[in-house]
Amino acid sequence: MDEQATSKGFPELGAEELDPSLQGYWKKAKETVDLNNHKYAVTLLQAILKEAPGFVEGRELLRECESKLTGGPKKKKGLFGTSVGAGTVSVSRKYLSMAQKDPNGALQAVEKELEKDPHSPALNDALHDVAVLLEMPQTAAMALENVRASFPEEGKILHKLADFYMGIERPLDAAKVYEDIAKANPADIDAVKGAKDATAKASMLQNRSKDGSVVLQKRDADETLALEKASRAAMTKEQMEERRDELLASYGEDQNNINVVRDLAAIYENLEDWANARAFYDWGFQLSNNDVALKSKADKMKDKADAKHLKELQDYVAANPDDADAKKQLEDYRAELSAVQVAEGKRRVEENPTDPTLRFQLGEALFNSGEYREAIQHLQQATRNPHIRIKVLILLGRTFEKMGMTDMAVSRLSEANEELRGMDDTKKEVLYELGSIYDKMGDKAKATECFKQIYEVDYGYRDVAQRVESAYGS
Repeated sequence: MDEQATSKGFPELGAEELDPSLQGYWKKAKETVDLNNHKYAVTLLQAILKEAPGFVEGRELLRECESKLTGGPKKKKGLFGTSVGAGTVSVSRKYLSMAQKDPNGALQAVEKELEKDPHSPALNDALHDVAVLLEMPQTAAMALENVRASFPEEGKILHKLADFYMGIERPLDAAKVYEDIAKANPADIDAVKGAKDATAKASMLQNRSKDGSVVLQKRDADETLALEKASRAAMTKEQMEERRDELLASYGEDQNNINVVRDLAAIYENLEDWANARAFYDWGFQLSNNDVALKSKADKMKDKADAKHLKELQDYVAANPDDADAKKQLEDYRAELSAVQVAEGKRRVEENPTDPTLRFQLGEALFNSGEYREAIQHLQQATRNPHIRIKVLILLGRTFEKMGMTDMAVSRLSEANEELRGMDDTKKEVLYELGSIYDKMGDKAKATECFKQIYEVDYGYRDVAQRVESAYGS
């Protein structure tokens, strides 16, 4: 039975909210993706979405599978989006007209065309417009985020995405989109101004009282933004320390002034004083009526503080290899940190289960603690974020290799290798991992071929010279 529609469209839902009759299909679809049978996975996912049009995670996975089958985005000529999105309006009009009479039919019709070209700006824009009409904001954002990841130069559609985020009160997301537009086209004054306005609005929203009234005025938000920007880009260490002392004096007078708390957190962050940065971001989170952006910052500062302490212990042990007490302290801290990271990762995922970055962090923590089987499900979900996809595939490959599933490890690392174009450090790392696994499998020819690709551009990389030359009997 089709998912019950709202007054206009369909409620958006997560995997745990799927009808029990569809849970088996969803599990099968994910298993099929793991086996690289993307064609069959597309069939399964389309069937699920026909019954549950609001299943966002399923639509995301469908798009990923379609991308694999079609070979990724087809780059088109055009400057700053002047030609890539041509014809978008007429395409949208066609499906919007259909959606007025048959909402699910319109969604299925767009999807049928997207199967042929999942990265099409015009078709994704049409899906966005239909989703907006049907009050499906996550689906609407997903459609244009696909364009953003595939065609960052497509300014017109990216402006539309930023405007959409502003309209649904997600100004921090809008600011990031505006920043991407400005990177692709520095002459886009509207994008530069939009980023500033969006950040200012985020500051306003973060400082609402419980009755919904705005405590922070826009002028003050602009001044706060200017201060934070200056502290990041222009202030010397001495100037930041002077500013820190001024803010600490203000904090002593009023410990509940969120502007002072946020500025102090930012100053400490720029001074790389991770412990104090975390403390003030966390206090700002409590003062702001639980602003998730500040909580995310606090979590990141904790991670940096932990990493700093770990490195200090590692450096000391490396410099003092005979210090048994230091080695024991390092081992104990690693074990303690691993357990804490797993617990923290689970908490963060529970709070925001749709965030692929948090899924990756939890998967990484589980991998580091040796819980490989548990790590896989989180890493697989994290592959849907194009910005961290390569890192996720590499870790998935290592996870499968640790479990003795070398064929699946090769599959994931090969996938990462295919998506990497230039021979940078990441590609070298992937090729080295692949070569090492092939070597363990006894396939010397494939192992040598991987090492040779590195050897040709970086003779001194690890032990590739020895590996390649020994294959020639040198």
